[in-house]
Amino acid sequence: MPFLIALLAAAGGIIWWWIRSNPRDALSLADDAITVVRNAPRKIAFRRQAQEHAVEGIDDARLAVATIAEAFLHLDDLPTKEARHRLHEALRRLYSLSPEQAEEMDVLARWLQDQCGSPSAAISRVGRRLFKIDADKSWGELTEALGAASGDTMSARQEEAIADLRIAFRRR
Repeated sequence: MPFLIALLAAAGGIIWWWIRSNPRDALSLADDAITVVRNAPRKIAFRRQAQEHAVEGIDDARLAVATIAEAFLHLDDLPTKEARHRLHEALRRLYSLSPEQAEEMDVLARWLQDQCGSPSAAISRVGRRLFKIDADKSWGELTEALGAASGDTMSARQEEAIADLRIAFRRR
C-alpha cells in the first residue's frame, strides 16, 4: 500500500511539474477535451430530457449501435487498445465517419454505457431503444459492429448478450 501511494504521488508530481512548466499546452489539452465532450451530443442526434434515462435520448441508430458495441467490449474485462481501435475503425468504415465524428461517437457511447451502470444493462437497454428507433433495419450493422468488437472468439457473456439482443429484436 505505501508503494502504491508513493507511485500515485510520483505520478501526480510529474503531472503537476508538466502543467507548471507548460501551462499553455495543459490548458489547450484540457480545453480540447472539454470541447469534444460538450459538442459530441450536439453533433450526433442525442437529446437529454429531464426525468428520463439518458438512453431514451438516443435518436440515431448509429449511436445506439456504437453504444452496444462499446458495452460488448466491456463485458468480460477492460478492452485492449487493439480491440478499441478495431471497433473504432469498423464504425468509421460502416458509417463513413470522419475521425473526429468517430471519436465523438466513441466518447458519447462510453458515457451512455456508464449511465446504464453495467455493460450487460447497457446492451439490453440500448438494444430495446434501437429496436424502437428503427426496428429490424440495423440488425446487419449491429452484427457487423459486434463482430469487429469481439474479434476472433466470443466469450460466454458475449454469447449471452447476443442472445439477449436477439430477444430484443424479436429474432430467433
